[in-house]
Amino acid sequence: MRFSLNRRRFSDLSEQEIVALAISSEEDDARIYRSYAERLRADFPATATVFDGMAAEEDSHRQRLVDLHRDRFGDVIPLIRREHVAGYYARRPVWLIENLGLDRIRAEAEAMERDAERFYLEAAKRTSDAATRKLLGDLAAAEAGHQNKAEKLEQHHLTEDARSSEEEDAHRKFILTWVQPGLAGLMDGSVSTLAPIFATAFATQDTWTTFLVGLAASVGAGISMGFTEAASDDGQLSGRGSPIKRGFASGIMTTVGGLGHALPYLIPDFWTATITAFVVVFIELWAIAWIQNKYMDTPFFRAALQVVLGGALVFAAGVLIGSG
Repeated sequence: MRFSLNRRRFSDLSEQEIVALAISSEEDDARIYRSYAERLRADFPATATVFDGMAAEEDSHRQRLVDLHRDRFGDVIPLIRREHVAGYYARRPVWLIENLGLDRIRAEAEAMERDAERFYLEAAKRTSDAATRKLLGDLAAAEAGHQNKAEKLEQHHLTEDARSSEEEDAHRKFILTWVQPGLAGLMDGSVSTLAPIFATAFATQDTWTTFLVGLAASVGAGISMGFTEAASDDGQLSGRGSPIKRGFASGIMTTVGGLGHALPYLIPDFWTATITAFVVVFIELWAIAWIQNKYMDTPFFRAALQVVLGGALVFAAGVLIGSG
């Protein structure tokens, strides 16, 4: 809070400080575009080239602003950045964006250009110098036209075949990194915990004890599956992506799958809890079949037969053991 109170208001900035802020902002944006390019270069080289071109554009804007500052105010540029100005548009950390999908990164780049255009329009209103106002207006127009520039770069570097190939690679990577390990975790958590949970339920008919067993089984299975997935493949040769991402996807979905039919046992009445758990299990198994059909191209009825049959066998084993 103290940091935000110490920020300068945009309306209080001098013309020199506005130009200095524009210089640092252009420098930051160029770095962000180059970071995107490096992040995408291995898997999406054509899009990386587009971002290289956009970074070069930001460099040219920065140089024009530096030349203007030198002519009007001298060589010493004040140190002022986005975070020093209250209400100034902020950039999301690169590490937060770069792990998202290709379309999300492109959308973020478009938002960056819109923010920059608004800044230059407001900055132009704050200056009385004709040359400075003209340059700021030109840069606002340039930022507005960056979408056209990006489209031209894409037409040159990102042909229809290249775009199709990149989108295919992005989809494949999404499947291998998130869907496949997440699905494996959901199946393991939903099916493997059926036996201990329902065995405990029918053996004790104590809902709280059943919940504790289900919680322990779900969390334990999630930790085990997460570490197993992360340690099984570093993703370098298989192309399955970050082992940490896969481990989280598998571990979290395993835990969710088990907790789905453990949570109903927070209901004090045994039969109400058990019937609710039956319904949840049914929903879980059909959800697994739907995911297999949508993302893994498994025929729906075959996926449903496999999952429901397997789940029914494990469920029956738990009930029989618990009843005995």
